[in-house]
Amino acid sequence: MDTLSAEIIGLERSALDRWITGDPQGYLNLYAPEVTYFDPFQEKRVDGLETMKTLFAPMKDNKSPITEPRYEMISPKIQRHGDIALLTFNLINYGKLPNQPETMLARWNSTEFYGRIDGQWKIIHSHWSFIKPEIKQAPKQPGA
Repeated sequence: MDTLSAEIIGLERSALDRWITGDPQGYLNLYAPEVTYFDPFQEKRVDGLETMKTLFAPMKDNKSPITEPRYEMISPKIQRHGDIALLTFNLINYGKLPNQPETMLARWNSTEFYGRIDGQWKIIHSHWSFIKPEIKQAPKQPGA
């Protein structure tokens, strides 16, 4: 693995290590002021670091029933173009619910655009989606 890949994947893993314990600060520290963000739980794109702070604020007070959280980052790939680096990977989250064995909790596709800003790599766009989500068919309209 080259130096750039090791650096950016290390930044992402550090943020993920905090995230799975309910601490969003790792990502908040990585976001550029003008970050944009998509995930399947939001109606539309989220714009800006201040909005991200508001979006993630409830996490700090949530007590998750999940114990022993862990993740697998699968096939991370870095593509660099000047001061932009694209990180793509799949993520699988695991954990234990009360009185149950470890289970797979979620499977994600992740796309993180990093930009070199004042000598540091910062996330300028983040996009999360489910791997092969179950798509529900819209009900047929009468007469259709």
